[in-house]
Amino acid sequence: MMESMTHWPLLSLLVWLPILGGVLALAAGNDRPVQARMIALATALATFALSVALYAGFDASSPAMQFVERREWVPMLSLWYHLGADGISVALIVLTSFTTVLVLVGAWDVIQERVSQYVAAFLVLEGLMIGVFCAMDALLFYVFFEAMLLPMFIIIGIWGGPRRVYATIKFFLYTFLGSIFMLIGLIYLYLKSGSFDLATLQRLPLSLTEQSWLFFAFLTAFDVKVPMWPVHTWLPDAHVEAPTGGSVILAAIMLKIGGYGFLRFSLPITPDASQEFAWLIIAMSLIAVVYVGFVALVQEDMKKLIAYSSISHMGFVTLGTFISLSLTRDAGNADAARLGLQGAMVQMISHGFVSAALFSCVGVLYDRMHSRMIGDYGGVANTMPWFAAPP
Repeated sequence: MMESMTHWPLLSLLVWLPILGGVLALAAGNDRPVQARMIALATALATFALSVALYAGFDASSPAMQFVERREWVPMLSLWYHLGADGISVALIVLTSFTTVLVLVGAWDVIQERVSQYVAAFLVLEGLMIGVFCAMDALLFYVFFEAMLLPMFIIIGIWGGPRRVYATIKFFLYTFLGSIFMLIGLIYLYLKSGSFDLATLQRLPLSLTEQSWLFFAFLTAFDVKVPMWPVHTWLPDAHVEAPTGGSVILAAIMLKIGGYGFLRFSLPITPDASQEFAWLIIAMSLIAVVYVGFVALVQEDMKKLIAYSSISHMGFVTLGTFISLSLTRDAGNADAARLGLQGAMVQMISHGFVSAALFSCVGVLYDRMHSRMIGDYGGVANTMPWFAAPP
């Protein structure tokens, strides 16, 4: 993994500016909701502007990691505060910052209770998600990966629906328990290499047995996050109980962290095991695409319908990612393999926009009808003609 050094701490600004803005919005207090909203929106817009600058300054012709920042974190353990971005990271960072702006604007009049806490949670969540996408130290990645569960736990648990406690506990336990195995795998890699640096871990010579154990350790963390069949059942409950903004961020960004983890950890660190067990991921992905797609067709709750369709759509991401390995092994077709990875990336970004838009539309309808049941929406064109008009 090549690196291109820069002295401008753009990635650190993208990570810590939203977190600082969240602290300031929280300090505004619930008795000053207008100030909290203005601070949050200004911070989100500034973060989005920085992400546009990141995109504009990114050299797409270079395969090296760019905007690299590297500072000592815990010297005695060889831990580094190490950030960097490639084309995958840049696309997901821009998607994250853009979606956060839309979420804060969409909640401007809808959220009336604990406004400062609501917007602060989303800003902190934004910074942590951006940190996941640009962390080049495995332990730093894990810290961001786990920390972002807390703001989403709070968002669903406080502003969610009547079964929010059940949904938050299920969401937290699934994702936390899955990531424990990833931590064990990272500790093993550290003991073997003496470093958590991703570039070092990707160059580490590992036997097929070692790679196989590590592959399944990463799989337990990232398949829950995607989520893949059969560990997908937490997502419909979380979506149904989450407020509109929580559903938007969950579908548009947080699901992509699972796909990003496969691309950043599983494929480069355990390439032989990933190729060996590609058939398993392909089978799970096809089940998600077909079976979960049929489950989506019979849903009566609009949020559940979109949640199950998201699982089906994310199945194409893992399918494209691992079918590229199968093509490389069986036919040696590098062009087809590259197209598989490119298709997975395009699907992640497009699903980010589509799912965010769908949940936003459901939020608009729910605010007016206070129902998510499809059967209750006959004659919407009579009462909301502009909303029902074709583009």
